[in-house]
Amino acid sequence: MDINNSEENAVNLNNKVVTHKKILIVDDHRFIIEGYKNAITRYLPDEFKFDISQGQDCESGYRLITEPNATPFDIAFLDISMPAYEEENIFSGEDLAKLIAQYMPNCKIILLTMFTELLKIKTIIKTINPAGLVIKNDLTFDELIFAFDKVINSKNYYSESVLKMLAQSEADKIEIDQFDKLILFHLSKGTALSDMTKYIPISISAIKQRKVNLKELLNISQESDSELVREAKNKGLLF
Repeated sequence: MDINNSEENAVNLNNKVVTHKKILIVDDHRFIIEGYKNAITRYLPDEFKFDISQGQDCESGYRLITEPNATPFDIAFLDISMPAYEEENIFSGEDLAKLIAQYMPNCKIILLTMFTELLKIKTIIKTINPAGLVIKNDLTFDELIFAFDKVINSKNYYSESVLKMLAQSEADKIEIDQFDKLILFHLSKGTALSDMTKYIPISISAIKQRKVNLKELLNISQESDSELVREAKNKGLLF
């Protein structure tokens, strides 16, 4: 099999250039496959025509990917948890993704999962580096179209839950002391700067400097304290 992805096949119909793309969908829930197909075929129908292949488990996915003389897929949607194909040591969508990287290295992979554990998500990103990573609970029709648009235009897409987990992971690396936490707390409660010394045993000038430091730490360019509070909450530094 030619491991290089096929060049875009474009034809002119009624003075319009239509680009052909090969899509692979492997998921063990047929209604989910139909949902993906319904969304994909509605994406810019005057500009794209999609040839969609589908599988329901690791075995059917394996056969579609390794089929002799098959034209490489442009985009693959892979569920992570599916019935295994033990004969070929394919136990998940992650294994299928690795197989695609071997046979069709230019294929953009979108992985879909119900996993919400941070370690699992970080492992997927590190080992597969997918173009898209979606927690299924985040997925709506509009979100699927948005994700597909990002990936087909060579951009990465991580769904909202993935981004939140990764942001929290980064926040875990940010170290602030008890005084900083108290400053953030009182800012969130609207405590006046002049009154903060009643609760925090440092000077007003020290509190001001710590606010400046916190904004630098969280990459806040605005003077507004509300933006600092918002970003601290996003990073899990303030609840």
